[in-house]
Amino acid sequence: MDGLPEWIPDDWTIPPWAADAWDYFMVVWYTGVFGLTYGQVFTAIGLFLLALLVRGIFARTIVRAISRAAAGTKTNLDDALVKSIAEPLKMVPIIVGVYVAMEVIDLGADARVAADKLLQSMVAVSIFWTLSRAVSSFSFLLGGFRETLNWLLRTLEVLFLAMGAAAVLEIWGVPILPVIGGLGVFGIAVAFGAQDLVKNLISGVFILVERRFAIGDWIKVDGVVEGVVEKMGFRSITVRQFDKAPIYVPNAVFNDNPVANFSRMSHRRIKWVVGVEYRTTVEQLRYIRDEIEAFLWVDEAFAMPPEAALMVNVDSFNDSSIDFLIYTFTRTTKWDEWLGHKERLAYKVMEIVKAAGTDFAFPSRTLYMQQTDPPEIFAPPGRSPQVEEVAKLRAARRLTQERSGETDGE
Repeated sequence: MDGLPEWIPDDWTIPPWAADAWDYFMVVWYTGVFGLTYGQVFTAIGLFLLALLVRGIFARTIVRAISRAAAGTKTNLDDALVKSIAEPLKMVPIIVGVYVAMEVIDLGADARVAADKLLQSMVAVSIFWTLSRAVSSFSFLLGGFRETLNWLLRTLEVLFLAMGAAAVLEIWGVPILPVIGGLGVFGIAVAFGAQDLVKNLISGVFILVERRFAIGDWIKVDGVVEGVVEKMGFRSITVRQFDKAPIYVPNAVFNDNPVANFSRMSHRRIKWVVGVEYRTTVEQLRYIRDEIEAFLWVDEAFAMPPEAALMVNVDSFNDSSIDFLIYTFTRTTKWDEWLGHKERLAYKVMEIVKAAGTDFAFPSRTLYMQQTDPPEIFAPPGRSPQVEEVAKLRAARRLTQERSGETDGE
C-alpha cells in the first residue's frame, strides 16, 4: 500500500466493519430529503453557521471601525449615515453566505427558484430597513422642528417598513393591488368615522407651516387653555398649565380660535389706574404725574418712546377718586423680572403720592359742614431734578421731530 506512513504495516487493510460503516455513511450522505442530499443540507447549515460567525466578527471590526471614523469628523451627516446602515450592514455576511450556499449546492429547479426569492427578499428587507432607520438618523436636519415633526418621522418609518413588506410579498408572488384595493374600500368606511382625526391632522400641518408657536412657548386660547406647549402631535397638542396639569387639546381648536403667544412679546406691559383723594389740588396732581413720569423715563428697565408707549396722565374722575392712568412697558418679558420692576414702580408711586401731601382714595362718603376758617392748603415740595432733566429731554426730542418734519416737507 503505497503512500501510507512507515509506521503502518504493509499488510494492513481496512477492517470490514469500518468499510461497512463508511458505505452506510455514504448512502445516508447521498440520500437526503426535499430533493437535497443530507450532504447538501449539512453543507448549507455549515455555511449558514459560518456566515453567522463572520457576521459577529464583521460587526465587531468593520462596523465599529466605520463608526469610529465617522465620529472623528466635524459633520453630522456621516455619523447619521453610519447610524442608518450599521444594523442592516450586519446582514451582508448572511446574504453572502446564502448566495455561496446556492452556488455550492446543486439545487433543483424548484428549490433554486425558492432560494432566489429568499435572497431577493433579504436584499429588499435590508434596503427598506436602512431607509426606515435613515428617517430618524437624519432627523437632526430638521433643527428645531424635530420634536414638532416627531409624529411625521414615525409615520415615514412605518411607511418604509410597509413598502418593504409589500416588496417581499411581490417577490413571493402575492398580488398587492387587490390588498391595496381592499384597504382602500376599508379606508373610505373608516374616513367617515374619522373626520375629526383628518381635521386635526390638517390643522396640525397648518400650525407647523405658519409657525404659530413651538415647544416651550407660553400660549393662551381664551376659554380653552393657557400654559406652556410641551408636545405637538399629529392629532393633539399637550399644554402644561401653570398648575402643572397637562391639557391635551385637539389641533383643530388652535386652528379655529385666536392664539396668543406670550413668548414672542417684544415688551411686557404695565397698565395701572391709581386713584387719589378728591382733596388733592391741581398742583399736587401735576407733581405726582411729573415725578412718576420722570422715574419711568430715567429707569433703564422701562422702555421709552418711540420704542414703546409711556404715558402718565390724569385720566378720569371716579366716584371716590381722581384717577391716574400709568401705562408703560418693561424691556424684559420674563415674568419674574417683570414682577420685580412692577414692585419697584409700586413703591415709587407710594413714595411720590405721600411726598405730594395727599393719599390714595378708597370708596367713601364725605359730609361737608360749614366752616368759619378755610382749610389749610398743603403745598407739595419742589420737583426733583429728574423732572427738569426729563422735560429738557422731551423738548429736545420734540424739536428734533419738528425739524425732521420740516426737512421731509422740503
